[in-house]
Amino acid sequence: MNEELPAIDFQRFWRRLQQIGLNAYEARSYLVLVGHPRFKALELAARAHVPRQKIYEVLDSLVEKGFAQVVQEKTKLFSAVEPSLAIPGYLARKRNQLEHELTEQGRMAAGLTEDLNTAYCEVKGGRGTLDFLQIVSEPTQTATQYRRMLAEVQREYLEFSRPPYAVDPLDEQLVREARGRGVACRLLLEAGALNEDHRQRLGEYQAAGVEIRQAVSLPMKLALFDSSQGLIALLDPVITKPTWTSVVFNHPGLGEAMRGLFEGHWNRAQNF
Repeated sequence: MNEELPAIDFQRFWRRLQQIGLNAYEARSYLVLVGHPRFKALELAARAHVPRQKIYEVLDSLVEKGFAQVVQEKTKLFSAVEPSLAIPGYLARKRNQLEHELTEQGRMAAGLTEDLNTAYCEVKGGRGTLDFLQIVSEPTQTATQYRRMLAEVQREYLEFSRPPYAVDPLDEQLVREARGRGVACRLLLEAGALNEDHRQRLGEYQAAGVEIRQAVSLPMKLALFDSSQGLIALLDPVITKPTWTSVVFNHPGLGEAMRGLFEGHWNRAQNF
């Protein structure tokens, strides 16, 4: 074990190195190298308690990740790279790699989505009895549905707005764009759910022609588009942590009923 580090510190640093991405053998080997000028591979294996057959693989990985360097003398020796260089450099390379992978995955996902949607629509060519209703419990899927309908709305957009938000309407550029193309927009907010940031942006909404009122409380979250499609989000009454489940609908009768509910609360609300 490394004589330069007390056992308690060694264990603490060992765990923290694993948290940023090194495996157990790599973390232990690096900590031993930090406390000594240089080591032969097999000497390091004994000190770091790494199996002899694994030590060259571990050292190659540490060199690749920027935590160790090779010192060539009569025999190959290994030394630690200074932590203030090794750790930030490793994280920067890891970040770049992840960004590259996400970009590639996004590119492939776009084509995959289009191909699978084609197959999905072919299968769903005959509408089922409940095709006009869809249950969504995943927030990002709810946000995707909301943005799609908001981008397509032609005449009227109504919303009961209360936190927590899958998409905060006060941050949504699509609301401004809808208003810009002549869509009538009314936003009914639950009082007490606003901070100063929200209040400032509400003023910008009003300047763009969005009508805004406040109610003491709202029964649900609701977004209604052209009185025919939208989503209703209901708070799960069983789970302790607040969780919303959304019902996405495309049904004129339900849309008209939701519009009547909105108008009742709107008429009792106060101007913002």
